[in-house]
Amino acid sequence: MKIERQKKRTAEVYTASLNDIMFFLLLFFLIISTMATSSAIRVLLPQASTAQNIVSKRNIQLAITKDMRCYLDNKEIPFDELKPALTEIVATKTAEQEIAIALQADKELSLQQVVDVINIGNELGVKMVLFAKKNR
Repeated sequence: MKIERQKKRTAEVYTASLNDIMFFLLLFFLIISTMATSSAIRVLLPQASTAQNIVSKRNIQLAITKDMRCYLDNKEIPFDELKPALTEIVATKTAEQEIAIALQADKELSLQQVVDVINIGNELGVKMVLFAKKNR
């Protein structure tokens, strides 16, 4: 009588999809690590007599429509109150801070109206950048 032996089965883990998962995890951690700031390490810096302060810039958006309605950082203010509002912003700046105003003026405004706004910035000692649309 012939007795047939059962074939032994071995346990096997299918790992073909594991490569894809590991690739996506590696990609995820690489992207996240580039976004992380390096401020996690606290270091006490030595002092020097010739050290310079780093100037941080603060940008303010100023938009003026064709009917002279002003929007300072998306908040509408009358044109007459533009100078006091900018004066208040300039008064809050620190010594290490530089304020720049991004001016977006409607193309239908007269040149004199735009110059009047730029003069306000010059009187307060802030830099003004006039935005323009590029021709195609």
